[in-house]
Amino acid sequence: MMNSSDEQRSPLKPEHSTPATGPRLDPTIHRRAIALDRIDPDAVKVVRRLMKHDHQAYLVGGCVRDLLLDRRPKDFDVATSARPGEVRSLFRNCRIIGRRFRLAHILFADRKVIEVATFRKDPDEAREREGVDGGPALGGDDDDILIRMDNVFGEPDEDAARRDFTINALFYDLERSEIIDYVGGMTDVERRVVRTIGDPDIRFREDPVRILRAIKFASRLDLGIDPDVLDAMVVHREELARAARPRLLEEVFRLLRGGAAHRSTWLMWETGALSVVLPELAAFLDDDAPGARAVWQGLQAADEIQRSGRVLSDAVLFAVLLGEPLREVAQDADDPGAAIDGLLQPLVERLVLPRKVRDRVRQAMLVQRKLQTPPRGRATSLASRDFFADALDLYEVGVRAAGVAADSALEAWRAAQQLTGTADSPRPRARRRGGRRRRRVAAEG
Repeated sequence: MMNSSDEQRSPLKPEHSTPATGPRLDPTIHRRAIALDRIDPDAVKVVRRLMKHDHQAYLVGGCVRDLLLDRRPKDFDVATSARPGEVRSLFRNCRIIGRRFRLAHILFADRKVIEVATFRKDPDEAREREGVDGGPALGGDDDDILIRMDNVFGEPDEDAARRDFTINALFYDLERSEIIDYVGGMTDVERRVVRTIGDPDIRFREDPVRILRAIKFASRLDLGIDPDVLDAMVVHREELARAARPRLLEEVFRLLRGGAAHRSTWLMWETGALSVVLPELAAFLDDDAPGARAVWQGLQAADEIQRSGRVLSDAVLFAVLLGEPLREVAQDADDPGAAIDGLLQPLVERLVLPRKVRDRVRQAMLVQRKLQTPPRGRATSLASRDFFADALDLYEVGVRAAGVAADSALEAWRAAQQLTGTADSPRPRARRRGGRRRRRVAAEG
C-alpha cells in the first residue's frame, strides 16, 4: 500500500484541492518496481512481444492504479504505438473490435481478454482552445461539446490527456519498472483523490457519464473527490439526461456491483445525480419515506454478500435498489404485478432496461412473501422455476438487512434449491469483457 498524507480528510471531499493541469511535454517518471507475480503473465507477454517488434507498449489505466493502491486488478489493459492492424499481425489470437473506437482484443484461455489500444489524441479541435496550461476554456454554456467520436491516433502524452481522471492515466513501463505520469496522477493516487484531467466543467460536459464514473471510483476504492470536481458534478448532473441510455444503465449496474452499492447510491443521491437517473428512488429517499432506511440497509446487505465473493445478478441488484418503492406500490394494489410493472416501465424507456431484467425483478418481488415459509417436502415447483435463484438471493438480502442471524426458511429453501439444481442454472449477469459496450473516452477502471 502506498503511503498517504496523515492529515484528516472528509470521506467525500479532501481538505485541499490541487489545481488540474493539462498534459506536460515531458512526463514525471517515478521508479516503482511492481512484482511480476502481481501482473497477469499474459499481459506481460503482450507488452514484451510488442516491444520486441519496436513498438512502445505499457500497462495503462485501472490496472496500474489498482496495483499502486495494493488492490488486485480486474483487467489488464495495454497502450501501444502499434496500430490495430499491426497488433493483429503479431498475435494470431487477436481480433479487432469497434468502428469509431478500434481496439485489439487478444484472447487467452478461460475467455480472458487483454485489451490493447493504440495511443490516441482528442479529435475535437475545440479542446485545443483550452490549452495545456489551463488557458481559455470553451465558449458559453450553450456550446455542445459532447464527445461522439474518439478514434484519432496520437502519442503517449496525448493519450493520457484524453482520459477522464488522473488516476486512470498512468503508464507502467515493465522493462524499466517506471510509472510514466503526464497529468499528476501519481500525486492523486498518493493523496487518494479523484480528480479530472483538466477543467471538470468541460470534462463532464464532454461526457456526463464521467459523473457516475467518479462516484464509482470514489466508492470502490474508498477515495475522496476533489472539491472542484465535486462541485462540477453537482452543477452538471442534469447533463446525464443527454448521455446514451445504454451507457447510463451499464454504469448504474457497475455502481451496484463490486461491494460498494451503498456508498455509490449515497453519493448519487448527495450529488443529485440520482434524481436524474432514477428520479423514482430519489423522490422516495428525499421524502424520507418509512422504507427509506430499509433501502440503505438492503444495499449494505448486498455489499456484504458481494464482498464475500458471491455474484448477485443485475436483476437482484436492481430489485434491492428499488425494492422498497416497489413494495410500497404493490402492497395495496389489486394486481401487484401490474403495479410493479407500472413503476418499472419508465425505467425500461428511460434507461433501456432490458425487459428480461424487468420481468425477473417482478417475479422475484412477487414471491418474497412465499419464501418466508419453509417449503414442504423435499422440493417445490417454485424452487425449480428459472427465476428462483434470483428470488432467493433477494430474500437473503432482506434477511441480512433485517439483522437476522439465522433464518430457517432461508436454509430450507437453499436445501430445496440444491435438490432441484437451480443453484447452478444460468442467471442474468454482466456481459463479459469481450462483449461490453465500446469505450469512447477513457480506460475502464
